[in-house]
Amino acid sequence: MASRDLALGVVYSSQTVLGVLGNFSLLHHYLFLYFTGGRLRSTDLVVEHLIVANFLSLLSKGVPQAMAAFGLRPFLNDIGCKLVFYVHRVGRGVSISTTCLLSVFQVITISPRNSRWAKLKQKAPKYTGFSVFLCWILHMQVNIIFPMYVTGKWNNTNITMQKDLGYCSGVSHNKITQSLHAALLSFPDVFCVGLMLWASGSMVFILFRHQQQVQHIHKNNLSHRSSPESRATHSILVLVSTFVSSYILSCLFQVCVALFDNPSILLVNTSALIGMCFPTACPFILMSRVHSEPGLCFAWIKI
Repeated sequence: MASRDLALGVVYSSQTVLGVLGNFSLLHHYLFLYFTGGRLRSTDLVVEHLIVANFLSLLSKGVPQAMAAFGLRPFLNDIGCKLVFYVHRVGRGVSISTTCLLSVFQVITISPRNSRWAKLKQKAPKYTGFSVFLCWILHMQVNIIFPMYVTGKWNNTNITMQKDLGYCSGVSHNKITQSLHAALLSFPDVFCVGLMLWASGSMVFILFRHQQQVQHIHKNNLSHRSSPESRATHSILVLVSTFVSSYILSCLFQVCVALFDNPSILLVNTSALIGMCFPTACPFILMSRVHSEPGLCFAWIKI
């Protein structure tokens, strides 16, 4: 085994383990609140589904990449490759959609009573479950065509039309059909990213106006502790910023992989590493929204 492959295997394994532990710690917190009758926000259901989507993204991408880097190739047949890539696409898509829902719901939550969003404050929590369910259904249906472009390395048919994706192979189809499918797959992602950017801008504007309005109060008040809504908004802004930056980088590398007939294994591995950054960092950013002490997030380790 080459030292480069060994290093990649260690990086993939470390990133996957760190992300799984972080998401499990956050999920443990919400399960603890649920079974003990603790107070749950209306957006906590969205966060829980975001955690599940992160699990799917990490396990379906990190584990196969680590196994391939350690020299266990080819270990997936045609059906296995299609299933792994499909699960990863669904998990990735739901991560985008639920992060978008978080940002939109937070804009509604912190909006002033005299704004146009005031009427939605009472209605929004009622549609949380339906919105999350719609995200899963949408991405499960849209990405059903994605396995057409993936095959196992054991499948030697049309070998000249295949490209190396590490532990599986990519299959090239008609350019027009491929472009239409790429547009269909990209439209929900682009829409969600645009909505996130708009929601982030709205949150920054609302927080700025609120800070100006209460500035004179802070001068006469010794306590400058921010409100729970403000802390939640800041954490979601950091979450969205992290997601958008990693998503743009990941898209650039994925486009390069799709355009090149024989992409280098370094390009494929870099694209996978960047794609795993958000589900790994996500739980640690969201832990700032938890009102308990940070050490309690990892209390399950002591049990």
